[in-house]
Amino acid sequence: MSSNPESSKMLAAIGALLLFLSFVPVIGIIGIILLLIGMKGLSEYYRDEGIYRYALRGVIFGIIGIIAVSAFSLLGFFGGLFSTPFLGPLAIIGGIITFIVILLIAFVFYLLMAMNFRRAFDEIAARSGEHMFRTAGTLLFWGAVLTIIFVGLIIVWIAWLILAIAFFSMRLTPAQPYGQQPYPPPPTAPPTAQATRYCPNCGAPVDAAATFCPHCGKQLPPA
Repeated sequence: MSSNPESSKMLAAIGALLLFLSFVPVIGIIGIILLLIGMKGLSEYYRDEGIYRYALRGVIFGIIGIIAVSAFSLLGFFGGLFSTPFLGPLAIIGGIITFIVILLIAFVFYLLMAMNFRRAFDEIAARSGEHMFRTAGTLLFWGAVLTIIFVGLIIVWIAWLILAIAFFSMRLTPAQPYGQQPYPPPPTAPPTAQATRYCPNCGAPVDAAATFCPHCGKQLPPA
C-alpha cells in the first residue's frame, strides 16, 4: 500500500490541472508525468494494478502517436520542399495526402490513449466512489473520437479540468480488492438443551438445583 496516498492524489490532481493548462507543450509533458506518478501511488493504495497499467498504456500510446506524427511531419515537409520544384502540382497533392495520413495516425493513437485512460479512470471511480472520474473518462474518449473534426479538442480540454476536480474531491477510502470476500462469521452453537425438572408433589417445573419447590414449598428429592 502506498505510504502517502494523499501525496499521490495531489500529484495526480496537479498533473490533470497542468494538462488542462497545456497550451505550452512543456506544461503538458510535466502534467502527464505527474498524473502517471500519482496514479501509480493510487494503484498501490487501492491494490489495483489495473489503474496504473491502463494509465501507463495510455501514456505509451500517446508518446508513440507524437513520435509518429513528428516523423511523418518532417518527412512530408522535407519531401515537399525538395519535390515541389520538380513535381509542381503533384507535390501539392502529395502534401495533402501526407497531411491526411498524419491526421489519421494522430487520431488512431490518440483514441487508443483515451480508451486506456478511460479504463483507468473507471477503475478509480469504482474504488473511490467519485463518479466524476467516469465523466472525465467518457468526455476524454468522445473528445478523442471527435478530434478528427477538431471539435473534440475542446471536449478533451474540459475532460482534463473535470479530472482535476475529481482528484481534488475524492475521498481516500480503501476499497476491498476484487476477488477478496469477507470471512463469514463463525457459526453459533445451538443452545444446549437442559433437562426439565418437575416437583413430584405439585407437578410444577422447578430449577434443576432447587431444594424446595417455589410453588408448593415442599422439599424436593435430590436430583
